[in-house]
Amino acid sequence: MDHSIPAPFVGLRTEVKPEWIDDNGHLNAGYYFVVFDLSVTDFLAFAGLDRTHRDEQHVTTFSVEGHITFERELRLGDPIEVRTQLLGWDAKKLHYINLMHHGTEGWLAATNELLTMHISQETRRSAPMAQEVQDRLAAIAEVHAAMPAPPQVGRVIGIDAGRAGA
Repeated sequence: MDHSIPAPFVGLRTEVKPEWIDDNGHLNAGYYFVVFDLSVTDFLAFAGLDRTHRDEQHVTTFSVEGHITFERELRLGDPIEVRTQLLGWDAKKLHYINLMHHGTEGWLAATNELLTMHISQETRRSAPMAQEVQDRLAAIAEVHAAMPAPPQVGRVIGIDAGRAGA
């Protein structure tokens, strides 16, 4: 096991900006997506899919499915830290969850579970990742497999029929 691989990966650190605040005085839902998207760039670079690799190999990634949960509100100036856990992968796909935490108090603010597809920029179709990226992902997966999956993984949106209208 590679002890130099953090579990989870800690990427983006920022703070809630004034232009991200909504009429409720907290981080607008759309900006959760912005912060998570920025953090994905950091995680993909960590996995070997940085800008240089993508440009040289003529590849990219597309998000194909995602789910966000809002756990606790963030307000203006709150520090943010996004942690990423690799849940699974194959030659063409990555499954991971981003966890947005308050940057100093540590509590969970939101999660973003994603399925990302590796894409050839020439064909605009899925394509296998380079072997060195797959090797890196295997090493990350080995370390992250020791972590329990957060309870938000695999959640389904719906209304419990027994509680409807409650």
